[in-house]
Amino acid sequence: MISTSFFQRDPLTCSRELIGCELVWGDCAGIVVETEAYLAVGDEACHTFARKSAREFIETHEAGAAYIYLNYGVHWLLNALIKGGEEEGFILIRAVEPTRGIDLMQKRRHQVALRELGAGPGKLTQAMNVLGSDHGISLCADPKRCFLFKPPLGEVIADTRIGISKAAHHPWRFLLKGSEFVSRKASWEAKKRPDWLPNPA
Repeated sequence: MISTSFFQRDPLTCSRELIGCELVWGDCAGIVVETEAYLAVGDEACHTFARKSAREFIETHEAGAAYIYLNYGVHWLLNALIKGGEEEGFILIRAVEPTRGIDLMQKRRHQVALRELGAGPGKLTQAMNVLGSDHGISLCADPKRCFLFKPPLGEVIADTRIGISKAAHHPWRFLLKGSEFVSRKASWEAKKRPDWLPNPA
């Protein structure tokens, strides 16, 4: 189980290194194949830029806490709090490759195509039953709600963030190269610009 210290660095490093880890949620699990990093300071796309509640969340919770919010009144989105390192912020879990509880995930999503079960931040929360009532829980304390280290599955690509209107140019979306389970394939720029990849910690 990934410990609190993992989340006590910076959002970019943690977001990149979560790729390939396994997200466990109840009876379901999936390999994280896509994430996005958000910085608490100077990032217009981060909730902290305009929401006092997000800034208060960082102040009152420990690193590795689940920051969950309802997106456009439709889907819950799962984020992990990064705190105590060089920079603070959040990591949005954008996509997973289902590994356990697949039948249950298919029932919740009314979807039989395996690659579609967790190919998006709203899809994965529906499939894994991540709810608003889980907001604030530690992702480093309960083996039923946590991340597990797994051997690297392949190369990680950095790409621009998607689904936002502000600060979308930052290459802070991280994907497992070649995965069919991501929400959106890597752009041409991501494939041609390896300099976008941050240096591993």
